[in-house]
Amino acid sequence: MAAFNKKNAEQLQATLQDAVVRCSERCLYQSAKWAAELSSSLNTPADLSNGSDTDPDSPMQDLEQSPPSVPTVVSSNPNPEEARLEAHEVQKYLLAKSYFDCREYDRCAAVFLPSNIARGPLLPTSPNVKTGTPTRAVKGKSRDSGHTKPTSTLPSRNTFPRLSQKALFLALYAKYMSGEKRKDEESEMILGPADAGTTINRELVGLGRGLEGWFAEQAAKGTHEDTQGWLEYLYGIVLAKGKTEEDAKRWLIRSVHRCPYNWGAWLELSELLGSVEELQQIVPELPQNIMTLIFHLYASQELYQSTVQTYQQLSELQRIFPESHFLKTQRALLHYHSKDFDEAESIFAALLHADPHRIDSLDHYSNILYVMSARPKLAFLAQFATATDKFRPETCCVVGNYYSLKSEHEKAVMYFRRALTLDRNFLSAWTLMGHEYVEMKNTHAAIESYRRAVDVNRKDYRAWYGLGQTYEVLEMHLYALFYYQRAASLRPYDPKMWQAVGSCYDKVGKPLQSIKAYKRALVAGSYYDSGSSFGSGATNVESTSGVLDPETLYQIALMHEKLKDIDQAASYMEMTLAQEEGPGDDEDDEARGPGTGVTNTTSKARMWLARWEFGRGGLARAMELANELCQDGVEVEEAKALIRDLRARMEAEKS
Repeated sequence: MAAFNKKNAEQLQATLQDAVVRCSERCLYQSAKWAAELSSSLNTPADLSNGSDTDPDSPMQDLEQSPPSVPTVVSSNPNPEEARLEAHEVQKYLLAKSYFDCREYDRCAAVFLPSNIARGPLLPTSPNVKTGTPTRAVKGKSRDSGHTKPTSTLPSRNTFPRLSQKALFLALYAKYMSGEKRKDEESEMILGPADAGTTINRELVGLGRGLEGWFAEQAAKGTHEDTQGWLEYLYGIVLAKGKTEEDAKRWLIRSVHRCPYNWGAWLELSELLGSVEELQQIVPELPQNIMTLIFHLYASQELYQSTVQTYQQLSELQRIFPESHFLKTQRALLHYHSKDFDEAESIFAALLHADPHRIDSLDHYSNILYVMSARPKLAFLAQFATATDKFRPETCCVVGNYYSLKSEHEKAVMYFRRALTLDRNFLSAWTLMGHEYVEMKNTHAAIESYRRAVDVNRKDYRAWYGLGQTYEVLEMHLYALFYYQRAASLRPYDPKMWQAVGSCYDKVGKPLQSIKAYKRALVAGSYYDSGSSFGSGATNVESTSGVLDPETLYQIALMHEKLKDIDQAASYMEMTLAQEEGPGDDEDDEARGPGTGVTNTTSKARMWLARWEFGRGGLARAMELANELCQDGVEVEEAKALIRDLRARMEAEKS
């Protein structure tokens, strides 16, 4: 990154502008928007030297200076055969694209393709990328039984007419969008009596077979290296929908090698990654360019990796794209995952001020304001988003969060349903609706909402944690334990996850495992309390200089008591008590850090220690602890009763 100079900046900007044109030609508008925003945020040293800050009509302009180059609005093709086909199809292409822009997808596809492509459900097998032989679908979120067998093992043949790759992609993508539109039309009301979440895109099977045959023909001709990457992208989407995720990864990786600036392919690839280990496995297979760095940053953020390396990557990218709203959003989300809510909120507020009509990621901003209980700001954001575009899923989630903060849970559910009506794959709405159903004590609807969230994105730890909470309410602790463990695996440095795991282990009668989980919670607490926004990644409890969580220490003590290890239990009770004063030297009160003060938990630990001392004959220490309880105002009646017993015991010993 240190070698990034004026020439590199100009080359990168030209490449991004070309990507905007190519994505727009193929009606990949979200990818085109992303590339255009990134291009406009590029820190180009030529901005001032070219006189771009001067009025074009100003007489101060140098008339002899050659005009700056204007990017093309129609892409060229270096392949002569493809260029000839595109020139021959230009009239049909313009007609088909106009139909697509008007959302007449079937008409768009019919311009280039016959309408006899098969429709039907996807089979649980899908062709291997290299051999073309069927491969079994991986275990995933599909609810099908998986007993359907392929009707034929013969290799597919190419059924498409001779077309340029651009025209073929547009036609097949229109088929795919037609199937998605029809799937939404056939879907039942959100969580209605007939909504099983099993409605499928009936165009997928025909698209999968057709693309398999097309790629097989290209391989037979020896022209498979001349493909442009767009059809590989579409094939990767089809395979991902059919749950053959490993094949989908390979085709998407092949796509980003051929057209690296198609952000949609990177997004699809990110959704197939379930862990940091999977991300590390595919990184060596990716192209070595700036898009891989952006992808690695985005995927790390999606996997909640708020590490020093992630922040360094982000800082390097922001030196190249200083005004990128996308990168600023990633920084805000990293702070959000690190529980640095104030910093995340300030970044989102600055983004809203810089681009007040931007709706993207406002649902995350509303989540931050909800956690901060910033009701006035959330009310303003809800009004602002509604005035901008009330029929965006993000807007509905913002309004739903506002009503949830007001404890109007029925209204909140109504808006989350509206968000899902607009986009059934909108993750935030499923998770937040599950939270609302938990508040409304509707456990069945909460479980179904969380399951749908996991179906959309299995990396959403909030949905896994919500499932654990709901099953815990139903007193199904083994189920709850499974879901809490999934949440903890996604958020290993969140003490809340490990506390829940420890609690479940206690309830199923496994105190040893419970102690291990609670100790992990202490380590996780040290990660956030280390004084760095990145976390220290501490690996032992003693490494933290902050206050340990008294409730976690108290639970560890109770587990040792269940194991009849009373000395260890007493040791942890003493540690619980020590958190009132904070860390530091007993002889130097000024050097002590802030403690928790007297809490219900520390008072219970003090009572336990008083009774323990009373039982083993430490009457003076027991009396001291009991008197402290009377002064604290917690557990007063029990403390007074203990004092009476202590006085009686002392008098009996004297006599």
